[in-house]
Amino acid sequence: MLTTKKENAGRAHAVIGGGCFWCVEAVYRRVDGITDVESGYAGGTVDHPSYEQVCTGKTGHAEVVRVEYDPSKIGYSKVLDLFFLAHDPTTLNRQGADTGTQYRSIILYATEDEKRIAGESVRKAQANLTEPIVTEIVPLEKFWPAEDYHRDYFERNPTAGYCRLVIKPKIDKLDLGPRRNG
Repeated sequence: MLTTKKENAGRAHAVIGGGCFWCVEAVYRRVDGITDVESGYAGGTVDHPSYEQVCTGKTGHAEVVRVEYDPSKIGYSKVLDLFFLAHDPTTLNRQGADTGTQYRSIILYATEDEKRIAGESVRKAQANLTEPIVTEIVPLEKFWPAEDYHRDYFERNPTAGYCRLVIKPKIDKLDLGPRRNG
């Protein structure tokens, strides 16, 4: 369970959700300065939730990723800038065909500074959008890692339909290229 922003010396964390965690993980694994990405669940009321429980929409959790980054190479605000480019923050409880509260747009902050930066990022992103942003900004209480079979899903299943039709076009659109981190 992750409850702190910093675990490794010189590393920081951001916990965000922008639809299916397979998509978000695949995007951030291609970004310089990102040292690790872990899929999981946050924002809900059930301890140690399973994927099956979260998919019911009854736990209150969102599918999220914990992005570990090197602040000397990329800052929290840049991590969030990519977040707003990598998904549609104007659709409530959905991304594409994925629907339900578990797919909501969410930023979970660990510090008051992260909360402030998240608010600034929303205002910055809103300037480029016509519809209102519905991204939640809430305190990070607990992060629960997803089951192992979710980790590196895109890399392990590049020919699967969801990967070919949803994740790969997103990576191509963002011009992120091959995987760059662990």
